Amino acid sequence: MKPFKNILYVAEETVDQVSAVARSVSMAENNQAGLTVIDVIPPVVDAHLSDTVNYHKQKLESLIEPYRNRLKIQIDVLVGTIFLEVIRSVLRNEYDLVVKAAENTDFMKRLFGSVDMHLLRKCPCPVWLIKTPEKSNYNHVLAAVDFDPLQAVASEQAFNNEILDRAAAIALSDTAFLYLVHAWEAFAEKSMIAHGDISSESVAAHVQKQQLIHQKGLYRLGEALRDRIGTNAYNKLSPSFHLPKGPAKKLIAPLAERLGADLVVMGTVARTGISGLIIGNTAEAILDQLTCSVLAIKPPGFKTPVKVDS
Repeated sequence: MKPFKNILYVAEETVDQVSAVARSVSMAENNQAGLTVIDVIPPVVDAHLSDTVNYHKQKLESLIEPYRNRLKIQIDVLVGTIFLEVIRSVLRNEYDLVVKAAENTDFMKRLFGSVDMHLLRKCPCPVWLIKTPEKSNYNHVLAAVDFDPLQAVASEQAFNNEILDRAAAIALSDTAFLYLVHAWEAFAEKSMIAHGDISSESVAAHVQKQQLIHQKGLYRLGEALRDRIGTNAYNKLSPSFHLPKGPAKKLIAPLAERLGADLVVMGTVARTGISGLIIGNTAEAILDQLTCSVLAIKPPGFKTPVKVDS
C-alpha cells in the first residue's frame, strides 16, 4: 500500500477549517509525509500585494501554530485563480494528495462549490474534500468501485486497487467500518423485456446470473485487497460488500447516506479513463449528491489540461 509522501492543504476561508487542518496533520504523520499549507489570493494592485501576502501568511501561521511541535509544515501564499494555482503547484512540487475543506455552498444543497469541482475534474493527484466540522476519527468509510466483470482490464484493476487501498488505510487508521460498493446493471435486461416474447422467468434467471457475475467480481477485489494488506489487517477491517442494482449515479450517494458514510473514496473517471475526459458523467452525478467528505482518485495515465505556465 503506497503511502502519501507530499501533501498539500489548501486554505478555505469560507468555512471553519480547524478540523480539516487537524485531519491533514494526522494524515501527514500517519504517512510520514511532508505537509505544505497554502492560500491563494486574487491579484491585487501591486502597491498592496506585499502587505496582502504578509497578512495571509500570518493567518496561515496562526492556523498551523498548534501543530508546530508535531511536524514541520511549510506555508506559502500564491496569487491567481485558486484551482489553477493549486494544480500548478501540484505539477511543480509533485504533491501526491490535495486536501481542502469543502466550500459548503448552499446552491441547490450541493456540498462542493465551483473551486472544489474544478479540482475534482482537473487535479492530477487525489483530492480529499472535507465536510467540516471534520471528525477526528471516521466511523464509516465507503469505497465505490466500477468494473466490467467480463473484461479484465489492467488499468481498471489498478484503479480499483488504489481506491480500495486508500479506503482500507483510512479505515484501519480510524478503526472504521469499511464498505465495498459496486452498483451493477444486468446486461441486455431492458432489451429482453422490450422484446416481448421472452418469459419473465427467463429474464429473472438472466438477471440472477448477471448478479452472481458482478458479485464474484467484487469478491475478487476483496480477496486481492486481503492479499495486499495481509490477513490480519483484512480480518480487522472485516469489510462488508454491497451490490445495489441500478445506475451508480442514482444509487451510490443514497447508499452512502443510509450507511452513515463519513467518507466516500471513489474514482472521478470511470473504467479506462478515456483520453481527454476530465470527469465521468456518472462520477459527477454522484459528487453532486454526496453530503459527506470525499477522496477522489484519478485513473492511471490521467493528464491534467492545466499547464504549469499558461
